[in-house]
Amino acid sequence: VDGADSRIQAIIDRSKAALKGRDATVGGTAAVDRDLVHAIYGNFPYLLAFVLALTYILLARAFRSLVLPLKAVLLNLVSLAAAYGILVIVFQLGHGSGIWGVDAMQAISPWMPMMIFAFLFGLSMDYEVFMLTRMREAYDETGSTSKAVELGLARTGKLVTSSALVLMCAFLALSSGPGFEIKELAIGLAAGIIFDATVVRALLVPATMRLLGNANWWMPKWTRTVLRIPHSKPAARIAAPPTPVA
Repeated sequence: VDGADSRIQAIIDRSKAALKGRDATVGGTAAVDRDLVHAIYGNFPYLLAFVLALTYILLARAFRSLVLPLKAVLLNLVSLAAAYGILVIVFQLGHGSGIWGVDAMQAISPWMPMMIFAFLFGLSMDYEVFMLTRMREAYDETGSTSKAVELGLARTGKLVTSSALVLMCAFLALSSGPGFEIKELAIGLAAGIIFDATVVRALLVPATMRLLGNANWWMPKWTRTVLRIPHSKPAARIAAPPTPVA
């Protein structure tokens, strides 16, 4: 029996309405799964808001900017959306599910989005911190956003791409094992990581940095006081090499 079927859900609703006020409950796998979904995602919006807000505050203090953390959080959500999209395409709609020897279930496992959020948000934010740290250092050295993007990519591009490939291969290997839910988790993480490393880190991050220009580093003085950011002396900037005289 497909517990996600609308007819099954309607039966559960009617049964609960009929038993309201009585010392009885609705049992069965479908009812248990529905209660599990409500328990998991009932407070998920509050959890998501807390994680995003805490991440934003910590990154704002680390990068001394109000724009960079916002961009980092939004781009991480793009990577998560891509991973969820792959899960729906493969395991709910059935496109390409035969590659992994599974049949489309018309729904993904109830706890899978939460699990992928926990893993992928941390991994993709790790890559973002690598890149933005080097870009911030390069900007402090040169005072140029364009140069900061160029140096940041040069210093972290190989590291981010290599680590993403290693993780992708590991998760794809895990997806070859038995177990429908293990395949879901492995494929979702592999897709999200490779999308994050190729599309987000290699294209969207540098593109948005260049488009925003000096606005990337915007931070009012009062926010420095609120976040207790010390007023550090800017590092000596690297001067351009002298032009040789012919």
